Amino acid sequence: MSMDPPSFPARSGEEPPRRPAPGSPDGDVTPGISRQAAAIIEAILADPAPERAPVRDRLRDHVAAHPGHPETALAEHLLSLGSLASFPAGAAGPVPSEGQHPAESPAPAVDGALSRIDAVLKGRMLLSAFQPIVDLTTGAVVGVEAFTRFVSDGGPTADWFADAAAARLGSELEFAALECALATAMHLPPRLYVALKLSPAICLDPLLPALLQESTLSPDRIVLQLTEALTAGQPAALAAALAPLRRTGVRLAVEHAGTYPDSIPRIRQLGPDILKLDRTLIAGIDTDPLRRCFGEAMTAFAEQLGATLIAEGIETSAEFGAVAGLGIRTGQGYFLGRPTTRPRDWARWDLPAVEARSRNVPGGSARS
Repeated sequence: MSMDPPSFPARSGEEPPRRPAPGSPDGDVTPGISRQAAAIIEAILADPAPERAPVRDRLRDHVAAHPGHPETALAEHLLSLGSLASFPAGAAGPVPSEGQHPAESPAPAVDGALSRIDAVLKGRMLLSAFQPIVDLTTGAVVGVEAFTRFVSDGGPTADWFADAAAARLGSELEFAALECALATAMHLPPRLYVALKLSPAICLDPLLPALLQESTLSPDRIVLQLTEALTAGQPAALAAALAPLRRTGVRLAVEHAGTYPDSIPRIRQLGPDILKLDRTLIAGIDTDPLRRCFGEAMTAFAEQLGATLIAEGIETSAEFGAVAGLGIRTGQGYFLGRPTTRPRDWARWDLPAVEARSRNVPGGSARS
C-alpha cells in the first residue's frame, strides 16, 4: 500500500498533503502507511458525486469498524469493491494475468476521462502493490514487480492509463504511479530489488533521472522494466538516454521478449540486464512442445546476452516444473505469490532460503 507522499519535486496539479481522515491516529507519530491511507479515505469521502454515495457509505462502515486503523479500513474497502482497477505502473492497459499481453480494447472515451484522471492525480488516489520474484532453485524472493492499483468504483473496464493518454495526461499518470511505487518500496525488505514498469516514452523523458535520484531507493535496487514493444530506432535512443543511470547501478528489463516482430535484434541492440517471458509463452509450457522449444531458445539467447531470464505468469506446479527444467532460475506468477498491498506480506519475503523454499516452491504449504 502506498506510504508517505514522496519528497520529489512537485508536479503541476498537486495539492498539499491532506489532514488525517476520521478514524486515523493523531500527531506526528502516525506511521506513514496510516497517514497515506487516511488521506485517501478523506479524498474519497470528500467526493460530492451523488452516484458514488453507496461507495462512500461502505467506506464509512469500514472506518467505523476499524477506529484508529485507516490502513486496515482502506484495505478492506478495496477488497469489497470488487472492481478495483489494477495495472502495472506505467502500463498502457489492463493485464489479464501477471505478465500477459493486455487484450486489445476499443479506443477509450475521452468524455469524463480528464476529470476522473485529474481527481486521481490531485487526491493521490492510487496505491502500489508488489508481486514477488522468486529464485526457483532456492525459493527465496529476490525482487518484486510494482503494480498500480486505483481507488475507484469505475467498474471492471476502467482503463486508467489508456484514458489518461486520451486525455493527454498519460505522462502525468505514469509519473504519479512511479512516485508512488518508489515511496512505497522503501517499506520492502532492503535486499529486494524493485521492477518499475515504464513505457519507452517515460524512459526517454528528461524528468526520469532526477526523479530516480531524488528517491532514497538505492540505484542497485532499481530495475526499469519496459512495458511496450520496441519500435525501430528506440533501442539506440533508449540505450543512450539510460546509459548514465545504468552506470550508477540501475538495471534495465524488457517484457514480452521474443513475442513481436524484430524483437530479438532490437533487444540485442538495447542490451538489457533482464529478459521476461510473459504468460502467453508460459501457459501450457508443460504440455506444448512449441512453447518448450521457444523457452529453450530464449534461455540460450539470454545466456548469449549475459542477461537474467525471468518467467512470468507461472500459475501451476506443472508450469513451475517445466520452467525450472529449462534452466530458468527466476520466476513469478500466482503459483509463487500474488501482488499484494499489505506490508505484512512483504515482510514474509525476507526469509532465509531454506524457509522460503517451503513457502514458494512445490512441496511447500504456503504461498505469499
